[in-house]
Amino acid sequence: MGEADRYGEYKKTSRKGLLLGQENNALVALFAINIAVFLILTFINLSFVIADKQGNNFYSLVLQWFALPSGVAELSERPWTLFTYYFSEFGNIIRLISNMVWLWGFGYLLQQMAGNDKIIPVYIYGGVVGGIFYIAMHYIMPTLRDQVGTASLLGANTGVLAVAMATTTLSPDYRFFTFIRNGIPLWVLMGVYILIDFAGVATASAAISLSHIGAVLAGFLFVVFLRKGKDGSKWMNQFYYFIINIFNPYKKPSKEKIKATVFYNTEGRKPFKKTSIITQQRVDEILDKINQRGYDFLTEEEKEILKKAAEKDEL
Repeated sequence: MGEADRYGEYKKTSRKGLLLGQENNALVALFAINIAVFLILTFINLSFVIADKQGNNFYSLVLQWFALPSGVAELSERPWTLFTYYFSEFGNIIRLISNMVWLWGFGYLLQQMAGNDKIIPVYIYGGVVGGIFYIAMHYIMPTLRDQVGTASLLGANTGVLAVAMATTTLSPDYRFFTFIRNGIPLWVLMGVYILIDFAGVATASAAISLSHIGAVLAGFLFVVFLRKGKDGSKWMNQFYYFIINIFNPYKKPSKEKIKATVFYNTEGRKPFKKTSIITQQRVDEILDKINQRGYDFLTEEEKEILKKAAEKDEL
């Protein structure tokens, strides 16, 4: 049994994994938000249709507060739309299903490769960069200038594309359907996705296609910087935990580093001699690291500790 297999077996018996439907799963959160907003907007639109027979007021009274406008002046009045438009699918259930299927496929792999806490930040980066590209193109391209302030962008495509590109950049040679010759590499699947996506917006505004290019660039750069030790998700996750813990009644964690309390034990041995201590707290720390960054980011020493813990658990 390999080290990764031992980790999987140990994790099944000690802590919850990252499968869909379990607690604190960022991928499930993205699914839930997109589907919930779609249902809410659909219900509100139906209410407008019933009320005025046409539903003509739905955009002006409701949808414009979710959609990203193409003009800077309009954006200044609704700045939150730079963060809401890629959580707001509406009007096309086929596009919703398609986006969620692609998000599941690439997002699940990104969880395993880089950790659960990378998915939502990558998704947001893709949406923000894609949105900036969308607005900028209306000012840069002469053929789009007459649409400034009147056109708008809505849908999860930019966020999903960023997740897909980040996953592919992390492991382009990851293979599906290995029973077919040597399998299909991930970069081929990404190419198919891009072709389908751009074919779907071919008849739409050029700004939409360019916003998708911006999203792909965001996903690629996220991984490039991550490999250089610059984690673009860190500040987002810290901000998130700060917000949800503002009114936390429980005692705040000690500032003392876990490494100093559970990794080193100087009692009964020579000073400066480092010894690995296999405790549940130490194992939990390693599992948290896997959850955040992925198994491949463990040091050899951490992998050995996890391996011994798994062997101990099998006894």
